[in-house]
Amino acid sequence: MKKPNNRTFILVMLTMVYGFNFVDRQIVGILGPFIQNDLNISDTQFGLLVGFAFAALYTIMGIPIAIIADKVNRVSLISISLAVWSGFTALTGTAQNFVQILLARVGVGIGEAGGSPPSHSIISDVYPKEERAGALGVYSLGIPLGIMSAYFVTAALLGLGKGETVPWRRIFIILGLIGVGFALILKLLIKEPPRGAAELQKGKQAVKIPLKEAVPLLLKIPSWWWMALGIASGSFAAYAFSGFQTKFLIALDPSYDFQKLVMWLGVINGIAYTSGTFYGARLVDKLGKKDVRAYGWAPFAAMMLAFPFAAGSFWVGSVNAHLLMTVGTLFCLGIYLGPSFAIAQTLAPTHIRATSTALFFFVLNMIAMGGGPFTAGLLMDMFAVNADNLPKEEFVITREYYEAVRLAMTLICLAFIAAMVCFFMVTRYLPKDWAEAEKRNEADAQA
Repeated sequence: MKKPNNRTFILVMLTMVYGFNFVDRQIVGILGPFIQNDLNISDTQFGLLVGFAFAALYTIMGIPIAIIADKVNRVSLISISLAVWSGFTALTGTAQNFVQILLARVGVGIGEAGGSPPSHSIISDVYPKEERAGALGVYSLGIPLGIMSAYFVTAALLGLGKGETVPWRRIFIILGLIGVGFALILKLLIKEPPRGAAELQKGKQAVKIPLKEAVPLLLKIPSWWWMALGIASGSFAAYAFSGFQTKFLIALDPSYDFQKLVMWLGVINGIAYTSGTFYGARLVDKLGKKDVRAYGWAPFAAMMLAFPFAAGSFWVGSVNAHLLMTVGTLFCLGIYLGPSFAIAQTLAPTHIRATSTALFFFVLNMIAMGGGPFTAGLLMDMFAVNADNLPKEEFVITREYYEAVRLAMTLICLAFIAAMVCFFMVTRYLPKDWAEAEKRNEADAQA
């Protein structure tokens, strides 16, 4: 079978893979109350489940896998990784206790470690630096589109009968099997592009910087570090938000139709998060041509606006009001993705782009994915020492427990302020670091 080599086709396919990544992550948060109820899991345990249990293996394995990705066929690696994490997603639906579901999520984390680093590397090979934030912004649409799909699939697969138990096991199994099938399609349709193609002159070969020299060089770039810490701080709150939002809304109004709630959350993610991601990246690409500091200022402004939207959403009096505040929160959260990913790729030596992404995700996910949900769950259990948790037969949440969830999530939102500080520091160092990276990569291409 002849494989298409069109860069737009490659970008769309990789974005779909990234979407599967976030379907598998988000579905745990959506179905969290029902998983907790069925398996008798506390908030702290659930925070561990969607946080450190997943993030630890995801981030640790990401670095060696990325080093491999800088040497082997990246399309094959992505396809295998998608099949692995989808298989473990299906196994999640068979778990009978906390230990079993914990191991299944660890397996998902290991598989997903091989997704983004080689994908970022491929995209940066087929799009030049002037278009890279936009291209990686499109790739980042996999996040909101994946989350939206998770909500829609959940709504579609919910039991039709009133009072029927939510079939969370069936949802995991179906999604896992679909992912395995798409992994095969990806391998059949995508052709591996030349490395460093966007920087190379026709007929030239890129210079390979030894890994032992390139990685220390990367780690000495100040704006790279501040960018990683900035997106990690913002995502610390974002992951906690998505992990416990469903539970908060059930506590806020237990009578609100769950299927309707899931549909609304899907629509909001599909519109607000997608719009912020797409237009944020496009705007920064445009402004960045005049001043590269736009790659720091845009995320800074987004975090400044996200804080009141996110924190305020936990102090409103109705589900509809919370959903309205969520629109603003998700739009702002989408803006920092494209610029941050572009910094990670542009500042990296050409032949360690996958490694750059893996190191960037290590910082991001150990702090954000690992710490956000776990810290939120721990705070909820601390604040609700005497509150009733989710009973086995039905959801009856005391006022004390509702207040504990609200207070914990409000404190978590303070991470947006830390993100503002980090992105401000990006604007201080980026012009110098960007110029040095351009000179280095152009010299490599002409050697």
